[in-house]
Amino acid sequence: RIPEQSVDSTAKAGANVASSTRADTAYFNPANMAWLEDTWHLQGNATWIYLSPIEYEDARNPFFNGDSESENFLVPTGFAVSPSYGGARFGLAIVAPYGLSKRWKDPYPKAVAEEFSLTVIEVNPSVSYNFGDKFSLGGGVRMLYADATVKSDASGIGVPLAREMEGDTVEWGWNAALSFKPMDKLNLSATYRSNVDLDFEDKAKLNLMGNFVVLDAEVSVPAPAALALSAAYDVLDNLNVEFTWERTFWSEYETLDFDFTPPVPGNPFEAAQLRDWDDVNVYRLGLTWKLSDSYTLLGGFGYDENPAPTEAIGFELPDSDAFLYSAGLQYAVNDKMDLGVAALYDYKTSRTVKVIPTDRIYGEFTNASAFLLTVGLNYKF
Repeated sequence: RIPEQSVDSTAKAGANVASSTRADTAYFNPANMAWLEDTWHLQGNATWIYLSPIEYEDARNPFFNGDSESENFLVPTGFAVSPSYGGARFGLAIVAPYGLSKRWKDPYPKAVAEEFSLTVIEVNPSVSYNFGDKFSLGGGVRMLYADATVKSDASGIGVPLAREMEGDTVEWGWNAALSFKPMDKLNLSATYRSNVDLDFEDKAKLNLMGNFVVLDAEVSVPAPAALALSAAYDVLDNLNVEFTWERTFWSEYETLDFDFTPPVPGNPFEAAQLRDWDDVNVYRLGLTWKLSDSYTLLGGFGYDENPAPTEAIGFELPDSDAFLYSAGLQYAVNDKMDLGVAALYDYKTSRTVKVIPTDRIYGEFTNASAFLLTVGLNYKF
């Protein structure tokens, strides 16, 4: 998942649910569209994402050691919210909520994960309706376009096995939200995004012990459901604090199972790989400090549990628990336009995998991290 889709969400470590006040609320909490100024709101953002190389040190033999490739991505996003039409507001979000890539070039990890890449673009129209000045509901339809690439090559370890697969798909889901303001200073919000199974079908090029074949291939991976409960409170007239608890239902990811047609006896890529991921929690704290009519400072901290059990760790995603640190600035050029910039550092803890010495992975992953830099423009008319 990529929770950070705007300047405010990057600056507040994803704590942008109950406290969202710009056009990006069309994605993070469509119920909050009801509380925006009664005019058109537009927003565009661009996020540079850097993934550091992950170091793998094997406990059995240094030959198995390896470093993943560093990765750079540029992710644009856009949002729009309409004026009120009889209490109803309409929104549109175009985001990239899942994906990125992991590539290995060293012989041992390359044998199973030369490249695992996923790009997901979501188009999410939404609507909200407020019941007075205290309660609002929102929801929308999610269209997800996904493109994936899988490559592996075991020739570096002397085994003539390789695969190369690409595919894309369009899938559908939904989201819902509510906001409740028992007092002017407090916003209590809840949002939910449905699980969407990404079902890929395409051709696969396989090298099976020197036999080169092209087969039809199918695989399904979940874009998991997520529930967020959030509270934002104006501690001071110019200081808002948000706390968000988010539950991501990764338990939908039980296996990584490639199905090939026609079946080839002894095809090792046909065997389902256990994943058995867990539902996990993320805890986010966000601060919005309005220094003046022109400048607003933002900051955030988060703790993100990883869903992958030790016995199911793979080179395609050697995940671990993460600490999130973020900060940002919004500058009001005038009454209609804001310019923003934000940065986030995602530090992942080391991960030791030493369950059974004969397993494919028996060692330690270290130095995993991510850095995000987001710039954005907000405009009202």
